[in-house]
Amino acid sequence: MISTASIRHTHTDTAAPPKAARLAGLIVSGLVVLFLLFDSVIHIMNTSQVREAMADLGFDPGLNRVFGIVLLICLIAYVVPATSILGAVLLTGYLGGAVATNLLTEQPIVSTTLFPIYTGIFVWGGLWLRDLGVRRIMPLRRA
Repeated sequence: MISTASIRHTHTDTAAPPKAARLAGLIVSGLVVLFLLFDSVIHIMNTSQVREAMADLGFDPGLNRVFGIVLLICLIAYVVPATSILGAVLLTGYLGGAVATNLLTEQPIVSTTLFPIYTGIFVWGGLWLRDLGVRRIMPLRRA
């Protein structure tokens, strides 16, 4: 049983990350959001390029708007501070589906298949830089 006396509360529980880290996190997160927002919008608009690309991947082009709306919902959750961790988890799942699709369709590994992983690193990296709660649950440790 854990007693309340054994739980340590410090001033960093409510403190903000250093200003430079927070700014870097906002920039990284902003760039990721802009990129994924563009992807979401072109899926919702169901452009000819998206229809063709999705058909090449084996998806029914009628699902393009669904993909766009799902991504938009994940992005909204990521942008709202109260749900940013949930949004990052949802985006991780969405990007994992992209990796699986790229593997199944035998896309080039470094440039295409791993691109959603690179994106996920920026999703979490931006959040880690700007959110002390994320730093607490995913601390960097010395070897």
